[in-house]
Amino acid sequence: MRILGIESSCDETAASIVEDGERLLSNVVNSQIDIHAEYGGVIPEIAARSHLEVINPVIKKALSDANCTWDDIDAIAVTYAPGLIGSLLIGTLAARTLAIIHHKPLYKIHHVEAHVYANFINQQSGDLSLSLPKKQPLFPLLSLIVSGGHSQLVLFKNHGDYQLIGQTQDDAIGEAFDKVAKIIGLPYPGGPAIAKAAELGDPHAFQLPIAKLSGEYDFSFSGLKTAVLRAVQREVGKDFTFPSHELPGLVDDELRHNMAASFQYTAIKTLIDKTKKAFDNFQPASVVIAGGVAANQELRRQLRESLPIEIEYTPIQLCTDNAAMIATLGYYRAQIDQPANPYDLEVQPSLSMTVV
Repeated sequence: MRILGIESSCDETAASIVEDGERLLSNVVNSQIDIHAEYGGVIPEIAARSHLEVINPVIKKALSDANCTWDDIDAIAVTYAPGLIGSLLIGTLAARTLAIIHHKPLYKIHHVEAHVYANFINQQSGDLSLSLPKKQPLFPLLSLIVSGGHSQLVLFKNHGDYQLIGQTQDDAIGEAFDKVAKIIGLPYPGGPAIAKAAELGDPHAFQLPIAKLSGEYDFSFSGLKTAVLRAVQREVGKDFTFPSHELPGLVDDELRHNMAASFQYTAIKTLIDKTKKAFDNFQPASVVIAGGVAANQELRRQLRESLPIEIEYTPIQLCTDNAAMIATLGYYRAQIDQPANPYDLEVQPSLSMTVV
């Protein structure tokens, strides 16, 4: 069964074809990072216009790269939630139209849930050269989902049967990376920039706090972000009233590198501590990380050292937003769900993973 996946929830326009929920035939991603870097973050109206310009060429290239015609496609899967409303509309309108024209069943996909399914891709066509896991994860499956908009711990009992056991109470970790990067004068997106700067710094240069919450598996990064701000203000000889947007000009390389390393170490440790606690309590058969922050090498290192089981990581190319994960989840959704009606499918920009 070959599924065409379409993803447009934020600032990547993507299309991919996956066979039987595990074999990647094509993976096309048109990124808008260079456009939004000028503004220090994603501008929703610009993102939607950019999707509109490239959605059809991206889909055509995915078909071409997979050596597929529409006769070879069994179904279409598309992100309908959550995300930027304008961006979601472009992808879903394209998918709905194609489903009607080509008489294909259409499956609606939750973007955050789909990130987990990047870990189920363990085969690829000869034209691709990704370093994929050797085998699929087993259930029960504990997933740490970490990105610019989400930080969650989810326990999967089976496909489509999961429980949200922990989540951030304020900022997502990816958002915290972006905000800290701005404070210390690093470019957008903050995650890769901080990871690179951290290689030159001391992770123990600053003792930063880890929030203590009543929720056993919940996270908080707001206090950590504020602690970074206050520490940087103090180090450059300013008080708490000094504007954060004026700090980068006062931060030297030593402070920048040490703060990047200290922040990254503490933010990752926050995730690892809660993930280990959940692992000890639930004893899952597999553990995966998912989402853009799953590309962070410090997170991968700390998690591997903290847990007593073998962990296989999906390649970095499948951690950030892509349509391969949409198509993969689409295959499993096709086994348990009825297709959506392409004439009335609506986007849901704020839909939580607690609603299936």
